[in-house]
Order: sequence, then C-alpha cells, then structure tokens
Amino acid sequence: MFPYTLITSRIIPEINSTAKLYRHDKSGARIVSITNDDENKVFGITFRTPPATSNGIAHIMEHSVLCGSRKYPVKEPFIELSKSSLKTFINAFTSPDTTFYPLATTNLKDLYNLIDVYLDAVFYPLIHERTLQQEGWHYELSAHDGPLTFKGVVFNEMKGNYSSPDMLINYEYSQRSLFPENAYGLDSGGDPSVIPNLTYAEFKSFHKFYYHPSNAYIWFYGDDPEEERLRYLDTWLEAFDREEVDSLVALQPSWDKPRRLEYRYDSGGSATPKAYITLNWLLPETRDVQLTLALSILSHILTATPASPLRKALMDSNLGEDLVGVGLEDSLRQMFYSTGMKGVEIANLDKVEALIIETLQKLVSEGIDPDMVAASLNTIEFRLREQNTGGFPRGLFMMLKALSTWLYEGDPLEALAFEAPLNAIKAEVAKDCYFEGLIQKYLLLNPNRSTVTLLPDAEEGKRYTEAEHQRLETARSGMTQEDIQKVGESVESLKRYQDTPDSPEALATIPSLHLSDIDKLVKTIPLTVHKGGETTLLAHDLFTNGIVYLDLGFDLHGVPQELLPFIGLYGRVLLQMGTETQDYVKLTQRIGRSTGGITSAVLTSTIRETTQSALWFFLRGKAVTSQASELLAILKDVLLTARLDYRERFKQIVFEEKAHLEADLLPAGHIVVNRRLRAHFNEADWAAEQTSGIDYLYFLRTLLEQIDHDWTGVVSHLESVRKVLINRASLVANVTLDEANWKIFQPQLVEFTDALPVSAMQTIRFDRARITPNEGLVIPAQVNYVAKGANLYALGYKPHGSIHVIRHHLGTTWLWEKIRVQGGAYGGMNAFDQNSGLFTYFSYRDPNLLATLSNYDQTPNFLNNLELSKSELAKTIIGTISELDAYQLPDAKGYTSMVRYLTDFTDEFRQRVRDEVLGTTMKDFKKFAEPLTRVAEQGEVVVLGSAEAIEKANQERAGFLEVRKVL
Repeated sequence: MFPYTLITSRIIPEINSTAKLYRHDKSGARIVSITNDDENKVFGITFRTPPATSNGIAHIMEHSVLCGSRKYPVKEPFIELSKSSLKTFINAFTSPDTTFYPLATTNLKDLYNLIDVYLDAVFYPLIHERTLQQEGWHYELSAHDGPLTFKGVVFNEMKGNYSSPDMLINYEYSQRSLFPENAYGLDSGGDPSVIPNLTYAEFKSFHKFYYHPSNAYIWFYGDDPEEERLRYLDTWLEAFDREEVDSLVALQPSWDKPRRLEYRYDSGGSATPKAYITLNWLLPETRDVQLTLALSILSHILTATPASPLRKALMDSNLGEDLVGVGLEDSLRQMFYSTGMKGVEIANLDKVEALIIETLQKLVSEGIDPDMVAASLNTIEFRLREQNTGGFPRGLFMMLKALSTWLYEGDPLEALAFEAPLNAIKAEVAKDCYFEGLIQKYLLLNPNRSTVTLLPDAEEGKRYTEAEHQRLETARSGMTQEDIQKVGESVESLKRYQDTPDSPEALATIPSLHLSDIDKLVKTIPLTVHKGGETTLLAHDLFTNGIVYLDLGFDLHGVPQELLPFIGLYGRVLLQMGTETQDYVKLTQRIGRSTGGITSAVLTSTIRETTQSALWFFLRGKAVTSQASELLAILKDVLLTARLDYRERFKQIVFEEKAHLEADLLPAGHIVVNRRLRAHFNEADWAAEQTSGIDYLYFLRTLLEQIDHDWTGVVSHLESVRKVLINRASLVANVTLDEANWKIFQPQLVEFTDALPVSAMQTIRFDRARITPNEGLVIPAQVNYVAKGANLYALGYKPHGSIHVIRHHLGTTWLWEKIRVQGGAYGGMNAFDQNSGLFTYFSYRDPNLLATLSNYDQTPNFLNNLELSKSELAKTIIGTISELDAYQLPDAKGYTSMVRYLTDFTDEFRQRVRDEVLGTTMKDFKKFAEPLTRVAEQGEVVVLGSAEAIEKANQERAGFLEVRKVL
C-alpha cells in the first residue's frame, strides 16, 4: 500500500522540473519532491519552531541535535560527516520561527548517508544536559574560590551579534518593533542576557513538542529517483503517528497609528559617534506570490541601486553615511519593509524620517521614472531566469523559496513558478502607476509603521558587562558550598567528556564513502587562449543557457604604490559616477535595462612557486547573447569616459565604502584578521590589505578629509589611475560561453578591445612597509578574533598535497574541539595557501585570546600523538577531496579557470596535488608537526577584539601586542 497521499503534481518549466506535493498518511509529514537533471542533489527537513522567549532555545536546539543521536552515538556526527563526505553543502540554521536542516551532494550514495544521519539526529537526538551546557550556556568556575563566568557556543555567538550595531538595527530591533505580540518580536537566536534563563527541562520539552514529523516539511530535489526517495523516507516516518502541533505564528494585530522605539549601542571610545534610524512597515502575508514579487521589485526600485530614488534622496541629503535596513523581508509569515540611515547626527534623526516620507509622497504624486521601473524589472527577471545562486545549491535556494509559502499553509509549488506572477505584474505596469499605488497602499497609508532609533552610548558596553558581572556575583552569593562544589564538578565532568575521544565502535557507525568511490583524476575546465591584438582572450566552452559572462582584467602592477588603495574604490568610481554622456542615474538604469549586471573585483594572489604576484582589477559583466553588444558598449563608455570629477557623488561613495567596512568588522572579523595577518608576508596579500582591509579603512578616513581640502589633488589621482590602468596591453578578457555563441561574440570583443588605449606598461615594484609582527586591533566588542600564522616555505617546508588532508583534519578535530567546543568560540579555523606557503589559524567570536593562541601552539603535540585507523584516515581524505572538488556553476568555473591561468595553477600541478592527497599517510601527519612547531615559535599574531581583552593579554605577556584603535 502506498503510504502517501499525492496532493498535487505539476511540471514547472521555469525550473525545468517535475514537482509533487505529498502528505505521509501515518505521520502527517509534508513532502515536496522535485525531479530534474541537476546533479547537485538537495535534501532538507524543516520544522516550525517559534520561540516563547528570547532564551535562544530554537537556536541552541539546532546546534544540539547534531551532537549525537540514537543510531550515531558520537559527540559530533555533523563534524564526522564534514570529515568524510563529498557534500556540496551541509549545515543547519535557525530563523525567527523555523529551524532548517539542509544538505547537498552530487554523489547518490553520499546523499543517503547524509540523510540517514540528519534524520536520526532530528528525530532521535541524545541531547544530554551537558549538550545544553556546551552548546547553550553553563556556569564556568576555574577555581573553587574563583568567580563564576558564563560559557557556551551560542552564548558567545550571540554576544558577537549584540556587539554589532548594524546587526542589531537590521536583524533585531527593526523586526521586533513590528511584532510586539507574536514570536517575531523575540530573538530566536538568543539574547545573551536571557539565554542563561533556559533550563534543561524546557529544552527537552521543546524538542519533544516541535521535532515531530507532523510539524516537518521535507524537501527532495535533483536527479535521484523519486521512488527511492519515498520508499526510504517511509522507513523513518512509519514509526510516528500523526499529532496536532500548534506551531503557526499568529498574525500580528494591526495598529491604528505608527510607533517609535529607542535603543542604545556601545560606541566605545569613538570620537564622532553617530546614530542609526530605520522606518519599518508591516505588510501582508507571503502567501500572495504575485504581491510578494511585486513588493520585491518595488524594494529594488526604491533602494537597491545608486539610481534608486529613495536611496538617492537619502544619500544626496548628506544626513548620514549609508543606508541601513533589510529592504523587503519576505521569508516570514508577514512581510515587512525596512529602510533608513546610519552615521546620522542625533539632531538630524527626525530629518531622515521626514525625508523618507516626503520622498515616498513625491514618488506617488510625480510618478517613478519609467527607466527606473524598466531597469528593476529587467534585473529581477534576469535573476529569476538565470537562477545563479553562486556557491549556494540551486535546490536549496528553491527549498527556501518554497518554504516562504509552504510554512504558512500556502502552495509551495506556486512560489517556484514565476512566469504567471511576473507577466501579471508586467500587465499592471503597462496600465501605469502600479508601483506608485503599492507605495500609497502599503507604505504611506499603512499605520503599521515603526520608527526605530539606535543611539551611541560610550557607557553601554560597560553597563552590559557590569550587569553580567553583577548577575554572576548574585548567583554565586546565593549558592551554598555544596552548590559551588556541584558547579565545579559539572564543569569538570563536561571537560572530561569533551576530552574523551569517541570510541572506534561509535565512529564506525557513521556512514562513509570509500576511497574507491572517489575520482582519481581532477575535474578540468575547458580553456582556449586567443590573442586579440595586444589583448589575451580566454574562452571557456560551457553551456550557459544563452548568457555571456565577461571578465575584463587589468594588471595592477602599473599602478603607483600610493595610488593602489584607490583600486578598492575604482569599480564603483567607473560604474557609479556617470559618463560624459549619461549621469550616474541614467547609467545605472541603462545597466539594469540591458544586462544582468556589472560588478568589480580585485584579484590578489601569489603566482605558484614564485615570489611574484598576480594583481588584477576586474570588471565583471553578464548579459543574454542578444544584448552582448550593448554590454560591450556600456563597458567601453565607463572605461573611457567615466566622470571622475563629481565631488558630491564621489564623497557619497567613500562614505558608503567606509561604512561597509566598519559594519563588517564584527560579522566578518575572522576574515579581517586573517587578511591582515597574511599582509605581513607577501606582496599579493599586502595589496589585498591596501584595497580591502584595515589599511584601506584608514585610507578612506583620510580620503574623506582630502576631498574637503584638496579635491583637485584627489581628481588628479583618479585620472592617474585611469591612465595607467586602462591599457589593452595589460588586459585579459575572460569569456564563459558555449562554442557556437563564442564564434559570434569573439569579433565583437576584439573590436571592443581594439578601441581601448594602448601603451607600454611600466611594471612598478612596491616598497611594502613592514607591518608590526603582533597587533591588537581594538573595537567595541564582547568577543575576539584571534589569528596566528607564518610562511611555511620560508620556514623550510617543502610543499606536499598531504597538507590539505592535515589542515582539514585539524579543522574538524583539534581546532573544533579546543577553540569551539571547549573554548566556547563560535569557530576555530585554519587555512593554507599553496601558492604563497602561508599557513594561518584564526577564530570567530571568541571569548578567549591567550588561551586560543596556546591551543594553536599545542597543535604540533596533537599531531605527534595522533593515531588514525585506516578507515578514519580514508574519511579525512574523502572530506579533503570534497573541498578540492567544490561544486560550481558555469560562470564560477570560467572565473576559476582564469585565476588558475593567471597564477600558473596548472591541471598537471592539480593532478599531482590530488595524487598526494589520495596517498596521504600517518607519516605525513607526524612530519607536519615540525613546520607547525616553527609556526608556534616564530608565527605572527593579529587580534581584533575588545580593549579589555587586549590590555589583559598585554599584562600577562609583557605587551606583546602593539595596540591600534580601529573603531
């Protein structure tokens, strides 16, 4: 008997798929099954998990169910899978009302291995009390008479969130302001001040209630057989009887007038602290697919581009430094729209609010520029048809799209079929004033609006720290000696558990591929090299569904050293300042109407087995082949006639760049410190620091002063950059396109390159100033980002492919356990650049500093004492191959091939590395302890973190960090 009821079945041409919606009769589980020819198969199981408080219970549960289960009783099944799978995606994440467990792989056997572990994890987790202590929170006691502290992975992760004003205004306060009466008004991730209220009894009860198939939404996507999907799934679901699980978030009741809320953030010692403001509107439910798409287009019209009228009005006002707000949020039961400004003087907050309302009123009364509407419509339609999800599996992107209606009793398949709603919107636009009507109805006449302000306060961080200390002191003073002893015993018990390795028998339960399942040969990307006059043309014969992907690369070795930081801005200068014949608004609209977008990028890499570097500035464009000539025409205009003397617009761009870098310091602090550390060692990484790192941030701050006091000099610098950069003799043009269309496009491309100026390139040698070996970069934060590393080649290491296996193993064992599991940081990582020889450790949202460095330095001991069975070593090799064979879409393949060409990263070398990876032995692990010992002894350090943590470290180690203030 077939155990499912087929609810609906349809062919969805937009995604070239057959889609079916089922209900499992016995358990009540809902299933969507998508079949197509995509080899990157996706599975996901999702539960509605609305929180009742901001104690982070849903988020902590997401972490915890992956810490051992009935069938797989190891401490970290998730990490064991990461070691040994060919996955293209494996993760879990929590939203304001939902918890997702998705995975993807191109290997069929691997797919079912992964699904088996995931299903056992969500339905039968062990979730001991120690799991809550490790992943959520616990009292830490280093000595019987010592102070209590809080510790836990999620606790410290969310401390990082709450240290970032941009995260707070965008993803916490603005949303919460609109939903005071339902779960969206709480923090599902967890407020650090509330997380310690969570009890183990609540924790267990939460899983029992919500993690049931009757509350599950299960997704299959790809080229695997549907019959096997359903048969296999039934073996899991048949053990459950249907239950009623009340998990749908209630609708937020309407208001009769707008509301205002005020919060404060830690501005630290900033000399010029500024405020944030957002205006937020509550909108209808997401189940109306046409309205959701229409509002997403409206959001793009209003603020997504430099030409967007609301963005332009705000930036032209000079009331703030950049925009904030998430735009349209359409993944919850009710949508909301949020926009505003950051870097605002407190006295100007009301002016920003008034300007937003006045601009919306003006758009309704005077109408939106038709060219802006056409540009946004084309941009959104191009995205829908291209389905370019980057490194994110397409099937996972579609799962999230389907869930936006499915979770709220809507049709999941309707959300995937965009032609009907798109055509309906086009028909409405043809009648005129369609988007103006949406503004009037959903924004101007909508009383469900909040105004949220976030004010700077230099004492806020101190108050938070003092409140936490007081809470801990109160807790300790209320404990008896017996209670304190129990806390100490609990901490020791947890540490013993964390230090005890999984048994071989437990590890053997984790399903794994075998080395015989792995391709022995590297995957290659087609490449042909042509000459177009003085220009090198690279072509990749790949199916792109009629889209031409073009990368224009200009060698940076001709740019004078003092002008190199301008390259971080130069893409925006060329694309967002206008040309001799079009202002930047019309240019932006032209790009949106005729192309799939033009962006800029900077490539900085050491060339393999040399001390030379590949330094390139790129403009990257894409268009359907019928618009390829217009793409080239736009590129010609911006390269040759971009306006460089528009002072007000240039200042806006610099303000936005500065604001973006400052906003990324906390969410991406691990990237910041790793980049900064790498800049100590070679030209390529030094150049990256000049164009995107801390030095670039300092440059932008100085540049803002120069704009006001020496604008003529700034324009002269911009002109000098254009003169030396735009040179077809130093140009590489990279094209990803099928052979037939390439033959049509090539002559157009050669004609384009022939029109660019040409001159003999003067290669400049950069005189890099030595960066202080050990740096402490201070920001107002409650967590740290700690990096240490060295150049292994300079320390005598001879490159061998086994390093990739060892690095992978360290990341999934030693560093994971010491930095995250025991240390309480959100992440501990390591990286190796086989071109330059740089090896680096770095941590993410880390409560520690010296303890983390100590763990890094103990890595050689770990390797010397390590013993792996043949099967465990094989698993680690397989996981390494997964990293080497990362799944890519056609445009990414073409770009990757070009980078390999420019850095001499040949297929022959890649094959040698792969052979060495597959042949890795335990001798290689032991041998690698030696160079890591030199890293421990001679490595350099960069820390991004709080002044308190850096000062304490300097007291304990005699000022080994040179302190620099960043924020």
